Amino acid sequence: MNLIRAFQEGGPFMFVILAFGLLTIFFIFERWKSLYRGISVAPSELKNSMKEALRRGDLTQAERLALQTPSVLGKIVARGCSVRLNGGSDEEVQARMDEELSEQIHKMDRRTSFLAVFGNVSTLVGLLGTISGMIHSFSAVAKASPMDRATLLSLGISEAMNCTAFGLIVAVPALIAYAIFQNRTEHRVQSLTNAATELFNDLIFHFDQRVALNKASSRRVAGSPQEVIQ
Repeated sequence: MNLIRAFQEGGPFMFVILAFGLLTIFFIFERWKSLYRGISVAPSELKNSMKEALRRGDLTQAERLALQTPSVLGKIVARGCSVRLNGGSDEEVQARMDEELSEQIHKMDRRTSFLAVFGNVSTLVGLLGTISGMIHSFSAVAKASPMDRATLLSLGISEAMNCTAFGLIVAVPALIAYAIFQNRTEHRVQSLTNAATELFNDLIFHFDQRVALNKASSRRVAGSPQEVIQ
């Protein structure tokens, strides 16, 4: 009851703070669900299987494994394998994998910054409510009779302090959640970048090595009849 009464005494800016509070709760839940539950990380067994397929130069198998389990890393590797199977150069493979990596990073981080905005705006709205309450308070005191001045002054100060308090109640969790989710995003991005780079290097090196061995084997087969004649 005291919380409801304090809200009612806070003036019109309390409804703005309430709106930002509800948005903050929604985005905290959405970011938690996305960053902790929604992003699929490729299991280590699947990652090792993809690396083994790349070492054999079997890009079809590597692409199939990458798409087998829906994961961010799998999408990046599948994109690189697809480009390579279609005759793409090393630079094109890297460009397409970088594009997929950038797109996945954007999906991870696209809504986290809203929490910082909500926290800062809630603080500013609370400050604006505080200033508005003080203005109303002193304006009313200047026009009121001496007997009513103390009451009007206390009401104005109550409105001002309530706005400040509710603004901070919204801002503090929003900024803490922003810091936590931003750290989580950076950790995920770093791990994803390292894994994608490692698999890209395997894709390029082992595929080129496989092609070179096949060419050498073809030349030996083509030259063997001549060696027999000699």
